[in-house]
Amino acid sequence: MYIGRFVVVGPDVGAYRVSSRSFPNRKVVRRGDDMLTVAPTADAEETDNPYVSYNCARAAGDGAVIGNGSHVDPIAEKYDRGYPARDALVEALHAMDYEKDDYDTPRVAGIVEDDAGYVGIVRRDALLVREVDEPHLVATYEEDEPRPFEFEPRTAVAAARTAYGLDYEHAVCAAGVHVGDGGSSLAVQNGSEE
Repeated sequence: MYIGRFVVVGPDVGAYRVSSRSFPNRKVVRRGDDMLTVAPTADAEETDNPYVSYNCARAAGDGAVIGNGSHVDPIAEKYDRGYPARDALVEALHAMDYEKDDYDTPRVAGIVEDDAGYVGIVRRDALLVREVDEPHLVATYEEDEPRPFEFEPRTAVAAARTAYGLDYEHAVCAAGVHVGDGGSSLAVQNGSEE
């Protein structure tokens, strides 16, 4: 089944995965200790599509923010300034709305804290944000309402690898986050070799 880009968010661990039929030549690159960016690979065709490259994970506030587009930055900035996680998600998702592409692609995002998780989606017909006490998945297609999801990795590396390996079609790359021990860690999974 193809569900597009998705996040899995729970207390202390989360992941984001790029699944794509249209733009498969992408990877996640590390930008310092606190940010991961989805970017085209060297062999990718040039495009002016604004939805192909973006920050997908950022350490922020007391946790980490993950998501499928440019909304990750304003969520992280609000959360860093002290907004409660739910409010940071609601305000940024509402302001940026769904992607204005040929598919009206939803924006999905989450905030992972050491003892809580917050997951959200803005679609053409709804804005949903939930606090969760167990992992939840939400995706751009098919799975476009947050639902409980079995996800048991305990590190950022394991979260990225697990998300990449989930049995959904067209895996491209993934990012994992873990929050605990007074900080956040981020990890990258580009293809099955890394």
